[in-house]
Amino acid sequence: MSMQKGSLLEEIFTSKGRIRILKILLKYGEANITKIAREAGLNHSSTEKHLRKLVELGLVSEERYGRLRIFRINFSSPIMYIIKEFMEAVEIE
Repeated sequence: MSMQKGSLLEEIFTSKGRIRILKILLKYGEANITKIAREAGLNHSSTEKHLRKLVELGLVSEERYGRLRIFRINFSSPIMYIIKEFMEAVEIE
């Protein structure tokens, strides 16, 4: 990932949609796009856009099972642990 840490944090925390999606994935461990959209109160295309960005940033992973896509937090990303701890500490809504 060539993005500087400050830019990464801006990409994540300036978007309420991305914050909601991360919280959902931290809560459930994994979810498909329909469940994420419903829980986040976002439409399908917005959810897909945010998920695509989170995958691109390396914070979320995607697995495909036919047409079904399952998204999970990517804990192999060292910054994801920091983000998780921060979100839990400040209880971002």
